[in-house]
Amino acid sequence: MTISTPRASRRDFIRLSSTLGLAAGLAAGLAACGGSGSSSDSGATAVAGDPAANAAASNADGTITAGISYELGTNGYDPMTTTAALTVAANWHTLEGLTELHPATRECYAALAADLPAQVDDTTYEVTLRDGAVFSDGTSVTADDVVFSFERVLDPDNNSLYSQFITFIDSVTKKDDATITITTKYPYSLVAERISVVKIVPRAAVEADAAAFDMNPVGTGPYTMTDNGAASQTIVFERNDNYNGPHPALAKSMTWQILPDDTTRTNAITSGTVQAIDAVPVANLATMQAPITVAAQQGFSLLFAMFNNATLSDVKARQAIMYALDYDKICETGMGTLATPATCFVQADHPAYKQASTVYTYDADKAKSLLAEAGVTSINLLCSDHGWFASVRPIIRENLEALGITVNYEEKKSADVYAFIDSAQGDWDVVIAPGDPSVFGNDADLLMRWWYAGDIWTDTRLHWKGTDAYNQVQAALDEAVQLDGDAQVAKWQEIFDLIAADVPLYPIFHRKSPTAYDAEALVGFQPIALTGLSFIDVGTTAA
Repeated sequence: MTISTPRASRRDFIRLSSTLGLAAGLAAGLAACGGSGSSSDSGATAVAGDPAANAAASNADGTITAGISYELGTNGYDPMTTTAALTVAANWHTLEGLTELHPATRECYAALAADLPAQVDDTTYEVTLRDGAVFSDGTSVTADDVVFSFERVLDPDNNSLYSQFITFIDSVTKKDDATITITTKYPYSLVAERISVVKIVPRAAVEADAAAFDMNPVGTGPYTMTDNGAASQTIVFERNDNYNGPHPALAKSMTWQILPDDTTRTNAITSGTVQAIDAVPVANLATMQAPITVAAQQGFSLLFAMFNNATLSDVKARQAIMYALDYDKICETGMGTLATPATCFVQADHPAYKQASTVYTYDADKAKSLLAEAGVTSINLLCSDHGWFASVRPIIRENLEALGITVNYEEKKSADVYAFIDSAQGDWDVVIAPGDPSVFGNDADLLMRWWYAGDIWTDTRLHWKGTDAYNQVQAALDEAVQLDGDAQVAKWQEIFDLIAADVPLYPIFHRKSPTAYDAEALVGFQPIALTGLSFIDVGTTAA
Protein backbone atom coordinates (compact mmCIF):
# COMPACT_ATOMS: atom_id res chain seq x y z
CA MET A 1 0.00 0.00 0.00
CA THR A 2 1.37 3.40 -0.94
CA ILE A 3 0.82 6.15 1.58
CA SER A 4 1.14 9.61 0.10
CA THR A 5 -0.13 13.04 0.95
CA PRO A 6 -3.01 14.12 -1.32
CA ARG A 7 -2.09 16.48 -4.13
CA ALA A 8 -2.26 20.11 -3.07
CA SER A 9 -5.41 21.93 -4.16
CA ARG A 10 -6.41 25.56 -4.36
CA ARG A 11 -8.24 25.10 -1.07
CA ASP A 12 -4.83 24.80 0.58
CA PHE A 13 -3.81 28.33 -0.34
CA ILE A 14 -4.44 31.55 1.53
CA ARG A 15 -4.13 35.07 0.22
CA LEU A 16 -3.53 37.92 2.66
CA SER A 17 -3.79 41.62 1.85
CA SER A 18 -1.56 44.15 3.55
CA THR A 19 -4.64 46.23 4.32
CA LEU A 20 -5.84 43.62 6.82
CA GLY A 21 -4.79 43.47 10.44
CA LEU A 22 -2.78 40.36 11.29
CA ALA A 23 -5.49 38.64 13.29
CA ALA A 24 -8.25 39.55 10.88
CA GLY A 25 -6.14 38.64 7.87
CA LEU A 26 -5.27 35.24 9.24
CA ALA A 27 -8.81 34.50 10.33
CA ALA A 28 -10.30 35.49 7.01
CA GLY A 29 -7.64 33.79 4.92
CA LEU A 30 -7.70 30.53 6.81
CA ALA A 31 -11.47 30.45 7.02
CA ALA A 32 -11.95 30.99 3.32
CA CYS A 33 -8.99 28.90 2.11
CA GLY A 34 -10.38 29.32 -1.36
CA GLY A 35 -7.42 31.14 -2.76
CA SER A 36 -7.54 33.46 -5.71
CA GLY A 37 -5.23 34.21 -8.60
CA SER A 38 -3.35 37.44 -8.26
CA SER A 39 -4.05 40.24 -10.68
CA SER A 40 -1.06 39.02 -12.60
CA ASP A 41 -2.08 35.35 -12.86
CA SER A 42 -1.15 33.98 -16.25
CA GLY A 43 -1.09 30.67 -18.03
CA ALA A 44 2.51 30.39 -16.86
CA THR A 45 1.50 30.07 -13.23
CA ALA A 46 -1.50 27.84 -13.89
CA VAL A 47 0.41 24.78 -14.97
CA ALA A 48 1.99 23.70 -11.69
CA GLY A 49 3.13 20.10 -11.90
CA ASP A 50 3.31 19.99 -15.72
CA PRO A 51 7.01 20.04 -16.69
CA ALA A 52 6.38 20.32 -20.42
CA ALA A 53 3.96 23.22 -20.10
CA ASN A 54 6.20 24.94 -17.58
CA ALA A 55 9.19 24.57 -19.89
CA ALA A 56 7.27 26.15 -22.74
CA ALA A 57 6.31 29.11 -20.56
CA SER A 58 9.72 29.60 -18.95
CA ASN A 59 12.74 31.69 -19.79
CA ALA A 60 15.47 29.13 -20.47
CA ASP A 61 18.10 31.71 -19.49
CA GLY A 62 16.34 32.79 -16.31
CA THR A 63 17.59 32.77 -12.72
CA ILE A 64 15.50 31.60 -9.78
CA THR A 65 16.19 33.50 -6.55
CA ALA A 66 15.14 32.40 -3.06
CA GLY A 67 15.58 33.25 0.60
CA ILE A 68 16.01 30.27 2.93
CA SER A 69 15.37 30.49 6.67
CA TYR A 70 17.53 27.56 7.77
CA GLU A 71 21.26 27.83 8.26
CA LEU A 72 23.88 25.38 7.05
CA GLY A 73 24.37 22.42 9.36
CA THR A 74 27.61 21.40 10.98
CA ASN A 75 28.28 18.80 8.30
CA GLY A 76 28.15 19.22 4.55
CA TYR A 77 25.89 17.97 1.78
CA ASP A 78 26.85 14.30 1.58
CA PRO A 79 23.48 12.53 1.24
CA MET A 80 24.70 9.66 3.39
CA THR A 81 25.03 11.92 6.43
CA THR A 82 23.29 15.24 6.05
CA THR A 83 19.82 15.68 7.52
CA ALA A 84 19.79 19.48 7.87
CA ALA A 85 16.82 21.23 6.31
CA LEU A 86 18.85 23.45 4.01
CA THR A 87 21.22 20.80 2.68
CA VAL A 88 18.44 18.26 2.16
CA ALA A 89 16.47 20.82 0.14
CA ALA A 90 19.57 21.60 -1.92
CA ASN A 91 20.10 17.90 -2.58
CA TRP A 92 16.57 17.57 -4.00
CA HIS A 93 17.88 19.57 -6.95
CA THR A 94 21.35 18.07 -7.44
CA LEU A 95 21.03 14.38 -6.55
CA GLU A 96 18.72 11.48 -7.34
CA GLY A 97 17.81 8.16 -5.91
CA LEU A 98 16.64 5.28 -8.06
CA THR A 99 13.21 6.60 -7.13
CA GLU A 100 12.16 9.97 -5.78
CA LEU A 101 9.18 11.46 -3.97
CA HIS A 102 8.13 14.71 -5.59
CA PRO A 103 8.46 17.44 -2.94
CA ALA A 104 5.08 18.97 -3.82
CA THR A 105 2.85 16.01 -4.71
CA ARG A 106 4.70 13.33 -2.68
CA GLU A 107 4.16 10.93 -5.56
CA CYS A 108 6.79 8.24 -6.01
CA TYR A 109 8.35 8.23 -9.48
CA ALA A 110 11.24 6.56 -11.28
CA ALA A 111 14.18 8.99 -11.11
CA LEU A 112 17.58 7.50 -11.89
CA ALA A 113 15.77 4.25 -12.56
CA ALA A 114 14.05 3.76 -15.89
CA ASP A 115 10.94 2.44 -14.14
CA LEU A 116 9.76 1.72 -10.62
CA PRO A 117 11.23 -1.48 -9.13
CA ALA A 118 9.92 -4.65 -10.80
CA GLN A 119 8.96 -7.35 -8.31
CA VAL A 120 10.41 -10.74 -9.22
CA ASP A 121 9.10 -12.61 -6.18
CA ASP A 122 8.10 -11.84 -2.59
CA THR A 123 11.59 -10.66 -1.64
CA THR A 124 13.33 -9.83 -4.93
CA TYR A 125 13.15 -6.64 -7.00
CA GLU A 126 15.02 -5.55 -10.09
CA VAL A 127 15.76 -1.98 -11.11
CA THR A 128 17.09 -0.87 -14.48
CA LEU A 129 19.06 2.36 -14.73
CA ARG A 130 17.87 5.24 -16.89
CA ASP A 131 19.49 4.89 -20.30
CA GLY A 132 22.38 7.27 -20.84
CA ALA A 133 22.39 8.59 -17.27
CA VAL A 134 25.58 10.44 -16.33
CA PHE A 135 26.75 12.35 -13.29
CA SER A 136 27.18 16.11 -13.46
CA ASP A 137 30.93 15.61 -13.94
CA GLY A 138 30.21 13.73 -17.17
CA THR A 139 31.00 10.22 -15.92
CA SER A 140 28.51 7.46 -16.66
CA VAL A 141 26.34 6.03 -13.88
CA THR A 142 27.03 2.35 -13.37
CA ALA A 143 25.41 -0.45 -11.43
CA ASP A 144 28.56 -0.50 -9.32
CA ASP A 145 27.87 3.10 -8.27
CA VAL A 146 24.38 2.09 -7.16
CA VAL A 147 25.63 -0.85 -5.11
CA PHE A 148 28.31 1.38 -3.55
CA SER A 149 25.73 4.04 -2.66
CA PHE A 150 23.53 1.55 -0.82
CA GLU A 151 26.42 -0.20 0.90
CA ARG A 152 27.83 3.04 2.32
CA VAL A 153 24.46 3.90 3.87
CA LEU A 154 24.01 0.39 5.26
CA ASP A 155 27.56 0.18 6.65
CA PRO A 156 27.20 0.65 10.44
CA ASP A 157 30.65 2.22 10.59
CA ASN A 158 29.30 5.19 8.63
CA ASN A 159 26.57 5.95 11.18
CA SER A 160 24.11 7.00 8.50
CA LEU A 161 20.74 8.01 9.91
CA TYR A 162 19.22 6.81 6.66
CA SER A 163 20.14 3.21 7.40
CA GLN A 164 17.21 2.90 9.79
CA PHE A 165 14.84 3.44 6.86
CA ILE A 166 16.17 0.50 4.84
CA THR A 167 16.71 -2.19 7.45
CA PHE A 168 14.44 -4.42 5.36
CA ILE A 169 17.16 -4.73 2.67
CA ASP A 170 19.17 -7.94 2.74
CA SER A 171 21.40 -7.12 -0.22
CA VAL A 172 21.82 -4.85 -3.25
CA THR A 173 23.77 -6.50 -6.04
CA LYS A 174 24.71 -5.91 -9.64
CA LYS A 175 22.89 -8.17 -12.10
CA ASP A 176 24.49 -6.57 -15.16
CA ASP A 177 25.89 -3.18 -16.14
CA ALA A 178 22.45 -1.55 -16.13
CA THR A 179 20.45 -3.67 -13.70
CA ILE A 180 20.44 -3.90 -9.90
CA THR A 181 18.84 -6.64 -7.81
CA ILE A 182 17.42 -5.71 -4.42
CA THR A 183 16.73 -8.59 -2.06
CA THR A 184 14.64 -7.96 1.05
CA LYS A 185 14.75 -9.88 4.33
CA TYR A 186 11.00 -10.41 4.22
CA PRO A 187 8.06 -9.24 2.11
CA TYR A 188 8.01 -5.47 2.32
CA SER A 189 5.26 -3.20 1.03
CA LEU A 190 7.13 0.10 0.66
CA VAL A 191 10.20 -0.75 -1.44
CA ALA A 192 9.70 1.85 -4.17
CA GLU A 193 9.06 4.68 -1.74
CA ARG A 194 11.76 3.80 0.73
CA ILE A 195 14.76 3.36 -1.60
CA SER A 196 14.37 7.04 -2.48
CA VAL A 197 16.29 7.90 0.71
CA VAL A 198 19.50 6.55 -0.84
CA LYS A 199 20.97 9.02 -3.33
CA ILE A 200 23.23 7.55 -5.97
CA VAL A 201 26.76 8.94 -5.93
CA PRO A 202 29.88 8.25 -8.03
CA ARG A 203 32.13 5.82 -6.21
CA ALA A 204 35.27 7.20 -7.81
CA ALA A 205 34.62 10.77 -6.68
CA VAL A 206 33.70 9.79 -3.12
CA GLU A 207 36.72 7.55 -2.66
CA ALA A 208 39.08 10.06 -4.27
CA ASP A 209 38.24 12.86 -1.81
CA ALA A 210 35.37 12.27 0.62
CA ALA A 211 35.76 15.70 2.26
CA ALA A 212 35.55 17.53 -1.06
CA PHE A 213 32.54 15.47 -2.05
CA ASP A 214 30.83 16.34 1.24
CA MET A 215 31.13 20.04 0.51
CA ASN A 216 30.06 19.78 -3.14
CA PRO A 217 28.48 16.45 -4.11
CA VAL A 218 28.44 15.18 -7.67
CA GLY A 219 25.01 13.86 -8.62
CA THR A 220 22.59 13.21 -11.46
CA GLY A 221 19.95 15.83 -10.59
CA PRO A 222 18.75 18.67 -12.83
CA TYR A 223 21.13 21.19 -11.23
CA THR A 224 24.72 21.19 -10.08
CA MET A 225 25.93 23.30 -7.16
CA THR A 226 28.70 25.79 -7.93
CA ASP A 227 28.84 27.61 -4.57
CA ASN A 228 27.97 25.73 -1.39
CA GLY A 229 27.35 28.90 0.63
CA ALA A 230 29.84 28.09 3.38
CA ALA A 231 31.69 31.37 2.87
CA SER A 232 29.26 33.44 0.82
CA GLN A 233 25.99 32.56 2.60
CA THR A 234 24.59 32.20 -0.91
CA ILE A 235 24.17 28.82 -2.55
CA VAL A 236 24.47 28.91 -6.33
CA PHE A 237 23.24 26.25 -8.75
CA GLU A 238 23.66 25.96 -12.51
CA ARG A 239 21.65 23.83 -14.90
CA ASN A 240 23.11 20.34 -15.26
CA ASP A 241 23.38 19.96 -19.02
CA ASN A 242 24.11 16.25 -18.59
CA TYR A 243 20.69 15.58 -17.03
CA ASN A 244 18.36 13.40 -19.12
CA GLY A 245 15.65 12.56 -16.59
CA PRO A 246 11.94 13.43 -16.24
CA HIS A 247 12.34 16.76 -14.38
CA PRO A 248 14.92 18.94 -16.15
CA ALA A 249 16.00 22.34 -14.84
CA LEU A 250 13.72 25.02 -16.29
CA ALA A 251 16.07 27.88 -15.38
CA LYS A 252 19.71 28.44 -16.23
CA SER A 253 20.64 29.03 -12.60
CA MET A 254 19.40 29.41 -9.03
CA THR A 255 20.70 31.49 -6.14
CA TRP A 256 19.57 30.80 -2.59
CA GLN A 257 20.39 33.41 0.01
CA ILE A 258 20.70 32.03 3.55
CA LEU A 259 18.51 34.44 5.53
CA PRO A 260 17.71 33.12 9.02
CA ASP A 261 16.65 36.57 10.25
CA ASP A 262 12.89 36.97 9.83
CA THR A 263 12.96 40.68 9.00
CA THR A 264 15.77 40.33 6.48
CA ARG A 265 14.03 37.42 4.77
CA THR A 266 10.69 39.26 4.61
CA ASN A 267 12.34 42.39 3.22
CA ALA A 268 14.00 40.28 0.55
CA ILE A 269 10.67 39.06 -0.85
CA THR A 270 8.81 42.38 -0.50
CA SER A 271 11.64 44.29 -2.17
CA GLY A 272 11.88 41.84 -5.05
CA THR A 273 15.42 40.74 -4.15
CA VAL A 274 14.21 37.14 -4.14
CA GLN A 275 11.24 35.43 -5.78
CA ALA A 276 10.33 33.06 -2.94
CA ILE A 277 10.97 32.53 0.76
CA ASP A 278 10.15 29.79 3.20
CA ALA A 279 9.00 30.18 6.81
CA VAL A 280 7.11 33.45 6.41
CA PRO A 281 6.99 34.96 9.91
CA VAL A 282 3.50 35.15 11.39
CA ALA A 283 4.01 38.82 12.17
CA ASN A 284 4.72 39.54 8.49
CA LEU A 285 1.99 37.50 6.82
CA ALA A 286 -0.31 40.51 6.51
CA THR A 287 2.32 42.70 4.84
CA MET A 288 2.34 40.74 1.60
CA GLN A 289 0.61 42.18 -1.45
CA ALA A 290 0.35 41.35 -5.16
CA PRO A 291 2.25 39.95 -6.95
CA ILE A 292 3.37 38.14 -3.79
CA THR A 293 1.21 35.20 -2.81
CA VAL A 294 1.24 33.57 0.61
CA ALA A 295 0.42 29.87 0.89
CA ALA A 296 0.10 27.80 4.05
CA GLN A 297 0.41 24.07 3.43
CA GLN A 298 -0.61 21.64 6.14
CA GLY A 299 1.89 18.85 6.60
CA PHE A 300 3.50 16.62 9.18
CA SER A 301 5.99 19.31 10.25
CA LEU A 302 5.84 19.62 14.00
CA LEU A 303 7.16 21.11 17.19
CA PHE A 304 8.00 18.36 19.65
CA ALA A 305 8.82 17.83 23.29
CA MET A 306 11.73 15.43 23.62
CA PHE A 307 12.31 13.88 27.02
CA ASN A 308 15.40 12.59 28.74
CA ASN A 309 13.98 9.22 29.68
CA ALA A 310 16.85 8.69 32.11
CA THR A 311 16.14 11.73 34.29
CA LEU A 312 12.38 11.58 33.68
CA SER A 313 12.14 7.81 33.85
CA ASP A 314 8.68 7.92 35.43
CA VAL A 315 6.16 8.22 32.60
CA LYS A 316 3.99 10.37 34.89
CA ALA A 317 6.62 13.11 34.72
CA ARG A 318 6.64 13.09 30.92
CA GLN A 319 2.86 13.06 30.76
CA ALA A 320 2.74 15.93 33.26
CA ILE A 321 4.80 18.14 30.94
CA MET A 322 2.37 17.42 28.11
CA TYR A 323 -0.67 18.21 30.27
CA ALA A 324 0.97 21.45 31.45
CA LEU A 325 0.93 23.04 27.98
CA ASP A 326 -1.77 25.51 26.98
CA TYR A 327 -2.24 24.22 23.44
CA ASP A 328 -4.85 26.78 22.40
CA LYS A 329 -2.63 29.68 23.42
CA ILE A 330 0.42 28.07 21.85
CA CYS A 331 -1.31 27.50 18.52
CA GLU A 332 -3.49 30.60 18.30
CA THR A 333 -1.32 33.25 19.95
CA GLY A 334 2.12 31.76 19.48
CA MET A 335 1.59 30.47 15.94
CA GLY A 336 -1.08 32.81 14.61
CA THR A 337 -3.43 29.86 13.86
CA LEU A 338 -0.83 28.21 11.63
CA ALA A 339 -0.65 25.22 13.99
CA THR A 340 -3.05 22.56 15.24
CA PRO A 341 -2.63 20.76 18.58
CA ALA A 342 -1.49 17.18 18.10
CA THR A 343 -4.15 14.55 18.66
CA CYS A 344 -2.01 11.78 17.21
CA PHE A 345 1.60 11.30 16.16
CA VAL A 346 0.60 12.21 12.58
CA GLN A 347 -1.51 15.17 11.49
CA ALA A 348 -5.26 14.86 10.97
CA ASP A 349 -5.08 14.80 7.16
CA HIS A 350 -2.46 12.02 7.05
CA PRO A 351 -3.84 8.82 5.47
CA ALA A 352 -2.93 6.78 8.57
CA TYR A 353 -4.42 9.23 11.09
CA LYS A 354 -6.62 8.08 13.94
CA GLN A 355 -7.07 10.04 17.15
CA ALA A 356 -4.74 8.53 19.70
CA SER A 357 -6.11 6.83 22.79
CA THR A 358 -4.23 9.45 24.84
CA VAL A 359 -4.76 13.07 23.78
CA TYR A 360 -2.99 15.76 25.77
CA THR A 361 -4.99 18.88 26.61
CA TYR A 362 -4.27 21.76 28.96
CA ASP A 363 -4.84 20.52 32.51
CA ALA A 364 -2.54 22.26 35.00
CA ASP A 365 -4.04 20.52 38.02
CA LYS A 366 -3.45 17.11 36.51
CA ALA A 367 0.09 18.11 35.57
CA LYS A 368 0.84 19.23 39.15
CA SER A 369 -0.55 15.98 40.54
CA LEU A 370 1.48 13.81 38.16
CA LEU A 371 4.68 15.74 38.87
CA ALA A 372 4.12 15.33 42.60
CA GLU A 373 3.61 11.59 42.18
CA ALA A 374 6.82 11.41 40.13
CA GLY A 375 8.70 13.48 42.70
CA VAL A 376 9.81 16.14 40.20
CA THR A 377 10.52 19.61 41.62
CA SER A 378 12.70 21.12 38.89
CA ILE A 379 13.04 20.87 35.10
CA ASN A 380 16.01 21.67 32.87
CA LEU A 381 14.32 23.03 29.74
CA LEU A 382 16.33 23.47 26.54
CA CYS A 383 14.86 25.03 23.38
CA SER A 384 16.22 25.55 19.90
CA ASP A 385 16.16 29.16 18.76
CA HIS A 386 14.32 28.75 15.44
CA GLY A 387 12.61 32.04 14.63
CA TRP A 388 9.29 30.62 13.51
CA PHE A 389 8.30 29.48 17.01
CA ALA A 390 9.87 32.38 18.92
CA SER A 391 6.47 33.41 20.29
CA VAL A 392 5.80 29.87 21.50
CA ARG A 393 8.84 29.50 23.74
CA PRO A 394 7.76 32.01 26.43
CA ILE A 395 4.32 30.40 26.60
CA ILE A 396 5.81 26.96 27.23
CA ARG A 397 8.18 28.38 29.82
CA GLU A 398 5.30 30.16 31.60
CA ASN A 399 3.18 27.00 31.51
CA LEU A 400 5.88 25.00 33.26
CA GLU A 401 6.74 27.70 35.79
CA ALA A 402 3.04 27.92 36.67
CA LEU A 403 3.29 24.38 38.04
CA GLY A 404 5.31 25.69 40.97
CA ILE A 405 8.53 23.94 39.99
CA THR A 406 11.94 25.40 39.22
CA VAL A 407 12.48 25.77 35.48
CA ASN A 408 16.09 26.16 34.36
CA TYR A 409 15.66 27.59 30.87
CA GLU A 410 18.18 27.79 28.03
CA GLU A 411 18.10 28.45 24.27
CA LYS A 412 20.66 27.29 21.73
CA LYS A 413 21.04 27.08 17.98
CA SER A 414 19.70 23.80 16.62
CA ALA A 415 23.13 22.33 15.91
CA ASP A 416 24.29 23.34 19.38
CA VAL A 417 21.24 21.73 21.00
CA TYR A 418 22.15 18.34 19.57
CA ALA A 419 25.87 18.78 20.17
CA PHE A 420 25.06 19.55 23.81
CA ILE A 421 22.93 16.42 24.13
CA ASP A 422 25.01 14.03 22.05
CA SER A 423 28.26 14.83 23.83
CA ALA A 424 26.71 14.96 27.32
CA GLN A 425 27.85 18.53 27.94
CA GLY A 426 25.30 19.21 30.68
CA ASP A 427 21.99 18.41 32.30
CA TRP A 428 18.73 18.47 30.42
CA ASP A 429 15.27 17.03 30.96
CA VAL A 430 13.13 18.43 28.15
CA VAL A 431 14.01 19.75 24.69
CA ILE A 432 11.55 21.76 22.61
CA ALA A 433 12.50 21.77 18.93
CA PRO A 434 11.02 21.40 15.44
CA GLY A 435 11.27 18.33 13.24
CA ASP A 436 10.09 17.16 9.85
CA PRO A 437 11.23 13.72 8.69
CA SER A 438 8.50 13.86 6.03
CA VAL A 439 11.19 15.43 3.83
CA PHE A 440 12.44 11.83 3.48
CA GLY A 441 9.03 10.19 3.00
CA ASN A 442 5.45 10.38 4.19
CA ASP A 443 4.50 6.84 5.20
CA ALA A 444 3.88 6.33 8.90
CA ASP A 445 6.63 3.72 9.21
CA LEU A 446 9.34 6.14 8.07
CA LEU A 447 8.01 8.98 10.19
CA MET A 448 8.07 6.84 13.33
CA ARG A 449 11.40 5.19 12.59
CA TRP A 450 13.09 8.57 12.40
CA TRP A 451 12.68 9.14 16.14
CA TYR A 452 11.71 5.79 17.61
CA ALA A 453 13.98 3.21 15.94
CA GLY A 454 17.54 4.41 15.29
CA ASP A 455 20.11 4.42 18.09
CA ILE A 456 21.05 8.09 17.73
CA TRP A 457 17.60 9.17 18.83
CA THR A 458 16.44 6.27 21.01
CA ASP A 459 19.73 5.64 22.80
CA THR A 460 22.05 8.66 22.60
CA ARG A 461 19.33 11.30 22.90
CA LEU A 462 16.15 9.89 24.42
CA HIS A 463 17.81 7.23 26.58
CA TRP A 464 14.68 5.23 25.84
CA LYS A 465 16.21 2.19 24.17
CA GLY A 466 15.68 -1.06 26.07
CA THR A 467 12.52 0.00 27.88
CA ASP A 468 9.39 -2.13 27.62
CA ALA A 469 7.70 0.52 25.48
CA TYR A 470 10.73 0.70 23.16
CA ASN A 471 10.68 -3.08 22.69
CA GLN A 472 6.94 -3.08 21.98
CA VAL A 473 7.30 -0.33 19.38
CA GLN A 474 10.17 -2.09 17.56
CA ALA A 475 8.24 -5.35 17.37
CA ALA A 476 5.10 -3.60 16.12
CA LEU A 477 7.02 -1.59 13.50
CA ASP A 478 8.60 -4.76 12.13
CA GLU A 479 5.21 -6.44 12.03
CA ALA A 480 3.49 -3.52 10.31
CA VAL A 481 5.83 -3.30 7.31
CA GLN A 482 5.06 -6.91 6.42
CA LEU A 483 1.35 -6.10 6.23
CA ASP A 484 -0.54 -4.17 3.60
CA GLY A 485 -3.67 -2.10 3.19
CA ASP A 486 -6.03 -1.62 6.14
CA ALA A 487 -4.19 -4.16 8.30
CA GLN A 488 -0.97 -2.18 7.98
CA VAL A 489 -2.66 1.12 8.83
CA ALA A 490 -4.39 -0.47 11.84
CA LYS A 491 -1.04 -1.71 13.16
CA TRP A 492 0.50 1.75 12.74
CA GLN A 493 -2.41 3.19 14.68
CA GLU A 494 -1.68 0.76 17.52
CA ILE A 495 1.86 2.13 17.62
CA PHE A 496 0.52 5.70 17.69
CA ASP A 497 -1.32 4.75 20.90
CA LEU A 498 1.81 3.20 22.43
CA ILE A 499 3.86 6.31 21.71
CA ALA A 500 1.16 8.67 22.95
CA ALA A 501 0.94 6.84 26.27
CA ASP A 502 4.69 6.52 26.88
CA VAL A 503 5.71 9.89 25.34
CA PRO A 504 9.49 9.42 24.87
CA LEU A 505 9.19 12.24 22.32
CA TYR A 506 5.87 13.64 21.15
CA PRO A 507 4.44 16.40 18.96
CA ILE A 508 3.02 19.51 20.59
CA PHE A 509 1.46 20.61 17.33
CA HIS A 510 1.59 20.07 13.58
CA ARG A 511 2.07 23.20 11.54
CA LYS A 512 1.24 24.69 8.21
CA SER A 513 4.38 25.72 6.34
CA PRO A 514 3.93 29.33 5.17
CA THR A 515 5.63 30.21 1.90
CA ALA A 516 5.65 33.49 -0.01
CA TYR A 517 6.39 33.69 -3.72
CA ASP A 518 6.20 36.12 -6.60
CA ALA A 519 3.40 34.86 -8.85
CA GLU A 520 4.56 37.10 -11.70
CA ALA A 521 8.16 35.94 -11.69
CA LEU A 522 7.88 32.16 -11.23
CA VAL A 523 6.34 29.61 -13.56
CA GLY A 524 4.69 26.52 -12.06
CA PHE A 525 5.78 27.16 -8.49
CA GLN A 526 4.09 24.91 -5.92
CA PRO A 527 4.30 25.70 -2.21
CA ILE A 528 5.14 22.56 -0.26
CA ALA A 529 4.15 21.22 3.14
CA LEU A 530 7.78 20.31 3.86
CA THR A 531 10.62 22.23 5.42
CA GLY A 532 12.37 24.15 2.67
CA LEU A 533 11.58 25.15 -0.90
CA SER A 534 11.36 23.12 -4.08
CA PHE A 535 12.02 24.38 -7.59
CA ILE A 536 11.51 21.05 -9.33
CA ASP A 537 9.54 21.77 -12.55
CA VAL A 538 9.74 25.52 -11.83
CA GLY A 539 11.01 28.23 -14.14
CA THR A 540 10.95 31.99 -14.46
CA THR A 541 8.74 34.02 -16.75
CA ALA A 542 10.01 34.88 -20.19
CA ALA A 543 12.19 37.98 -20.42
